[in-house]
Amino acid sequence: MAQVFDRSSNALARFSLVLTGVIVIALGVTLDQLQRSPWVTRQGQRPDQPIPFSHKHHVEGLGLQCQYCHTQVEKAAYAGIPPTKTCINCHAQIWTNAELLEPVRQSWATGASIQWIRVHDLPDYVYFNHEIHVNKGIGCASCHGRVDQMPLMYQQNTLQMEWCLNCHRNPAVNLRPTSEIYNMAWAGPSGDKPVWCTSTGVGAAGSGPTAQNVSCTTTNPSGKGPEVAMLQLNTELNGPTSSDVPPMGITMPASYQKFTNQMDLGRYLTTQYHIRNPEQLSSCETCHR
Repeated sequence: MAQVFDRSSNALARFSLVLTGVIVIALGVTLDQLQRSPWVTRQGQRPDQPIPFSHKHHVEGLGLQCQYCHTQVEKAAYAGIPPTKTCINCHAQIWTNAELLEPVRQSWATGASIQWIRVHDLPDYVYFNHEIHVNKGIGCASCHGRVDQMPLMYQQNTLQMEWCLNCHRNPAVNLRPTSEIYNMAWAGPSGDKPVWCTSTGVGAAGSGPTAQNVSCTTTNPSGKGPEVAMLQLNTELNGPTSSDVPPMGITMPASYQKFTNQMDLGRYLTTQYHIRNPEQLSSCETCHR
């Protein structure tokens, strides 16, 4: 009986299996790189806005605070897009006839909202609460990048699940004192620029965000004496008083702890802010409701 298959068929079959495996692996790697690419994540892209609004000019140049435009940043799930009236507060007096600002004047005259294009837009199935992140010590620059250096706004990070989980698995890397939330240039403590923190007990009774339980300073509080340190702490929290005696209600001594690196500070703030452990933060229920 004649041979149906040639002697080289076995080698050809092995080569076909190997080639199929290589193609499948290459296809998987290609798709993985594609879904991480800026073409999918829109990372680094600057969408064409109705008005070329410059955060660099308004934040770094004019010194506007984030909260002036994004009024809901500390108390709502969304930071909020400022209404036209926020723009008109200034531009009714300056650049009143600039052609660049014609959409603003048109919006103010007609009452129609300016059709801004959202730069940081999460999928609908993801639950993200802006308020909790700000009140738990996550600064603006940690997610949005150095907005104060962006002439045109763009998305610096991928905003993908992997990026979120990297922070949730180790939040200490990004935690900072609440007084530095809006400091775009915050780089964390170092040997040359240490940070001193103390627990104040303000947020312990549920009177406000737990982050208020901590007061941090970049000025060395040592050598002032406990009375002076306590008075300084009360002044920071309650404003100046007419008496040299610290106000009643804060009985803890102003005992500051020095930090010279971000991880030590982050672990301290993790405890003080009552942040959940990495296993709880990485749970699917944290984002998917």
